[in-house]
Amino acid sequence: MKDYKKYFIIPAEPEEVFAALTNPATIQLWSGEPAEMSTVPGSDFSLWDGSISGRNIEFTEGKKIVQEWFFGDQETESIVTIILHQDKKGTSVELRHTNIPDEDYNDIVEGWNEVYFGALQDFYQGE
Repeated sequence: MKDYKKYFIIPAEPEEVFAALTNPATIQLWSGEPAEMSTVPGSDFSLWDGSISGRNIEFTEGKKIVQEWFFGDQETESIVTIILHQDKKGTSVELRHTNIPDEDYNDIVEGWNEVYFGALQDFYQGE
């Protein structure tokens, strides 16, 4: 199991980024894919046609998202924590993803950098 941590700058206010990560209609705008998402702790979510799925654990409006991501029959929880900080360029996003299965690590890191936050950065830079 491996952990991953990285910071991203998104050229939008933290409240906008929070909505972009939690509102299904907004997720579809920047990802191009339908999304199942709720800000109710304990609810399940699904992104990219089920490529990413899990359970929502905790939300602090405009500031923090905590989720459990599912990887098959993995015994140890894989936890994603996204913390949003105000930044002079918009929002500094602190990403922490723990307990990533070794065999999935490279794909997950590429996904975070290019597909997930890469698409979100492109979305706001294109506005």
